[in-house]
Amino acid sequence: MTNRLTVAQGEFELNRLPKRPRELLLAWDAADEYLLNTLADASATLSTSNALSTSNLRVLILNDSFGALAVALSEFRPYAVSDSYLSQQATRLNLAANNMPPHNVILKNSLDPLEGVFDLVLIKVPKTLALLEDELIRLRPHLTPTTQVIVAGMIKTLPSSVWKLLERLVGPTTTSLAKKKARLIFASVDAELIIPPSPYPVIYRLENTEYLISNHANVFSRDSLDIGTRFFLQHLPFRQDACDIIDLGCGNGLVGLIAAERSPVATVHFIDESFMAVASAKDNFYRAFGEQRKAIFWVGDGLVEVKSESADLILCNPPFHQQNTVGDQIAVSLFKQSQRVLRKGGELWVIGNRHLDYHVYLNRLFGRHAVVASNSKFVIAKAVLAG
Repeated sequence: MTNRLTVAQGEFELNRLPKRPRELLLAWDAADEYLLNTLADASATLSTSNALSTSNLRVLILNDSFGALAVALSEFRPYAVSDSYLSQQATRLNLAANNMPPHNVILKNSLDPLEGVFDLVLIKVPKTLALLEDELIRLRPHLTPTTQVIVAGMIKTLPSSVWKLLERLVGPTTTSLAKKKARLIFASVDAELIIPPSPYPVIYRLENTEYLISNHANVFSRDSLDIGTRFFLQHLPFRQDACDIIDLGCGNGLVGLIAAERSPVATVHFIDESFMAVASAKDNFYRAFGEQRKAIFWVGDGLVEVKSESADLILCNPPFHQQNTVGDQIAVSLFKQSQRVLRKGGELWVIGNRHLDYHVYLNRLFGRHAVVASNSKFVIAKAVLAG
């Protein structure tokens, strides 16, 4: 399989993150190709014939999976906004792989404020519609009636709710023909629209507690406690001896919060690749415990930057999808990293759907595992690093 994207702007080497041997998936999709090739013919997509040749054109890219759009359009010095650390890191690596200076793309996370107005806005539809809503509300003050807004996605990721959201928050839309199961939506900015305040973050009270839980738009199960986390919380260990506990793939930080309650002397480390997730976890932890309780918050690629033999307990509800791709590669990578980061005698606790074969990988890495609890939907497994 080739890792070279060929479009009207040129040919580019592009790789996904996290890296894995014999990668079978591309770092771009047909929607990226469709959008880039369409942009190359400015008269077909833009209302001003010289828009893409203007040296001071301000371009904004939202939700670029692994940097395909940013790399191909790097001559315009685009701003690229993403909630994903892996997306940002892949963009940096792909710029380097194509001998492009890092300052050719200005990387922003999903909570960074924007400045000024943009002439061209390119949006890949995210998996979470709430994230798109939050992005459009944040974006709206930076649009003018002449701003060109183009939304791209695979047809399976473009429900009618995407059109309704664009028309409510941006303006009238037109749609391209489908190509390779991809489609483009062109939105015209309606300056007369009244834009509501953002409904995010969402706040609810955690059941059977006094904790108020705050969730930014891209946090999983942002409106209520999901059933998997509820089951995990019911079985978390009480560890009076633990010095360092990691909530790996922390989301809004509920698992780490309850672990901190049950292990009062431990420092809890909250780690996720989503900027919104870590921001939510930080809000929730300090609202619960105040600034006097020590905790560490990391946005990163799993445990890649965490010291070896530095944790007594790792708690993990691994994601089994990356954007719209389903698989166990992220979970397996997190298990391998956990083996390195645990101290001797340290424990990895994992919850997963019953149909997932996590026990196979735990046995391979740790020699054995124990089932802590199970029900009709989930299994909680524990693996101990031998001393």
